[in-house]
Amino acid sequence: MNAIPEKDKEILRELGRQIAEASADPVNKQRSEVHRKIERREKGKPSISIYQEPWNELNASGELDLHCSDGFCRGIESGMRQTLYKWRHYPGDMTISAYSVQPYCISDSGFGISEKVDVVRTDATNSVVSRHFHIQIKDDEDIAKIKMPVISHDEKLTEELYQKRCEIFEDILIVRKSGVGSFWFAPWDDLVRWTGVQEVLTDMIARPEFVHKAIGRLVDCWLSRLDQYEEQNILSAPAKQLTVTGAAQIFSEVSPAMHGELALQYEAKFYNRFGRTYYGCCEPLDNKVDVCAKYLPNLYKISMSPWVDFHRAAENVGTRFIFAWKPNPAFLAYDRWDPELVRNDIKENLAIASAHDCIMEIHLKDISTVRYEPQRLTEWNQIAQECAEDYV
Repeated sequence: MNAIPEKDKEILRELGRQIAEASADPVNKQRSEVHRKIERREKGKPSISIYQEPWNELNASGELDLHCSDGFCRGIESGMRQTLYKWRHYPGDMTISAYSVQPYCISDSGFGISEKVDVVRTDATNSVVSRHFHIQIKDDEDIAKIKMPVISHDEKLTEELYQKRCEIFEDILIVRKSGVGSFWFAPWDDLVRWTGVQEVLTDMIARPEFVHKAIGRLVDCWLSRLDQYEEQNILSAPAKQLTVTGAAQIFSEVSPAMHGELALQYEAKFYNRFGRTYYGCCEPLDNKVDVCAKYLPNLYKISMSPWVDFHRAAENVGTRFIFAWKPNPAFLAYDRWDPELVRNDIKENLAIASAHDCIMEIHLKDISTVRYEPQRLTEWNQIAQECAEDYV
């Protein structure tokens, strides 16, 4: 095991002290109670989460600059600096614990097929890009290109990296190892990259049997992956004690019946192996709450994207599930920042949700740009907190 550079160790230890100090802040207890109340399905202040932000635009102050030289240390440093940046500037209802977690070193062979894509960028420093996918699965024979993944855990490497963390954060943070605590399970997000978006949507009408075979094969591969995680004991807990998240974003304009037939029917085989399911992302689900509930008996939280009919969403969700509302991130991307537009949008929609006694979470995500004005996130957070405090 390579020695940790002394300079890197001190950099990380100082960041660890800042994490430990933040973890001792009484606000963590207040925010934890907000989350616990939602988990108990009690109406109260909506929790606020801000993530998937454009980090390339947020470092005007230099707070995110990396100073470690060792690759392993730089990875830890990056995560800690981002956590502390959020804590200081737009925390929402985040909490911080005095832990440093070493994930299990897991290898995954994948599905034997990777996307072939043309990329167009508007900002060379931004990870948000436009993609044009090259079709690789066109007929039944091509479905065989999707292979069963092979999973392995390098226990020796996990232990080595764990010991490194222990050395770095001794007497500052609690260090622990952890297996995988959840999956982002969205097989349709993968499949359309290989079939083409327009093409597979057309196939749902013209060649439904082909679509059934393709999604069935991919879900079987995912189930094999999960089997291996369980057999090798590399989940953080038994699956029935974990929450799984996922979506079928390509189904935005697909009917509830077809969503059930070509997505949920197959996805349920994976989701229902877990204790709870949080379903949805960018696809509007305001008119699909019932079909989601039909196929997912363990559904506890459902996503409502910026493109839903909010009245219908609130009425259909009611108190049955936690309502995870995704406000429109485009408000942060306008040429001119308009705080009142944000305030009016949040107030109006929370009033609708309150009328139906919805248990609310607010998730600001998919933030492609803030026009290099990081203070927009700080102001958005403040506005959202003020509106959420009035939720009754």
